[in-house]
Amino acid sequence: MLTLADYPIVFEQRVAWGDMDAFGHVNNVIYYRYIESARLYYLDHLKILQQDVLTVIASNQCKYIRPVVYPDILKIGVRVEELRNSAMRMHYLIHSEAQQMVVAEADAVIVCVDRVNMQKTLIPENVRAGIHKIEKTVPHILD
Repeated sequence: MLTLADYPIVFEQRVAWGDMDAFGHVNNVIYYRYIESARLYYLDHLKILQQDVLTVIASNQCKYIRPVVYPDILKIGVRVEELRNSAMRMHYLIHSEAQQMVVAEADAVIVCVDRVNMQKTLIPENVRAGIHKIEKTVPHILD
């Protein structure tokens, strides 16, 4: 199983009291907010918001392993698993500091679209090079 050491980017997320639901644990929808924050943290390293492309989510999924409760700090590892012409598949590993274990895993396919016409477009070469540079900081072979 992968650990946070296998992820080039690790985002820290504090669990808020309001993230919990009536069942006393973090609501499943909140995980997608956490993942979004971690994804943007990775994309900020690429300065992608300064490009002529936007990114949209084509699909995403989350596997919940253990419930999380307030208070906790989550460490979310982010990496690109697959790089395509116009899209990338990212993987997330969510680790609970309170439980000292992985509590969830997630995947998302992110597609680049042209900022003007909102049509699918190629991942810019400088972004592609930035992804390779980030991913080489850990022992990870990018597909």
